[in-house]
Amino acid sequence: MAKTIIVAGYGSGISHAVAEKFGAAGFSLALVARSADKLAAGVKQLEAKGISAAAFPADLGDPSAIQSLVAQVRKQLPPITALHWNAYSSAAGDLLSADANELKQAYDIALTGLVIAVQAALPDLKAQQGAVLVTNGGLGANDPAANDAAVGWNAMGLALTNAAKHKLVGILARRLQKEAVYVGQVTVTTIVKGTSWDDGTATLEASSVAAKFWDLYEGRKDTYVSV
Repeated sequence: MAKTIIVAGYGSGISHAVAEKFGAAGFSLALVARSADKLAAGVKQLEAKGISAAAFPADLGDPSAIQSLVAQVRKQLPPITALHWNAYSSAAGDLLSADANELKQAYDIALTGLVIAVQAALPDLKAQQGAVLVTNGGLGANDPAANDAAVGWNAMGLALTNAAKHKLVGILARRLQKEAVYVGQVTVTTIVKGTSWDDGTATLEASSVAAKFWDLYEGRKDTYVSV
């Protein structure tokens, strides 16, 4: 059966590995990010491996843009069977100097955008008994070490949205259960190799994170796993 995964917040790390994993399993790929050049490079790289991919440039902090892109995906590609939300913002790094717009940007991308995307894709997700797969980070943990890291890395806004996203995933999982739509989250607790966070010491491969997402999609049991 033909199926599509939307990879929202596409980049060279986790999301590309997820695209490769699901594409190799027969999914058509809808790659979403702001940068058309980044998407074009990703499509070319994936198509070289025999994977069907299409680019959908969009601002994932803009609800109307999200609704439009999902409508385009539904029109151009097979039914949406999975939504991978990998989008986040590094805005509001220092909460003592961040303005209201920075805080709003952080929440618009990490939380509001995810909810709007789920709403827009829901007809297909319900019909396909599909899945919502969310990337999250360890900065959202409620412990002193995570708080120290958020302050030290100037990533306080990201830590806040990670914590809120963890709660959102749990709520969506309960709400969508009755619709036969699975929701799962992989929390990445260390730096992934080859990402913008990697200072050369990272050891976690993006493919390992993608494998966790595939296991969640196939098993449809656990809501939260960490890697």
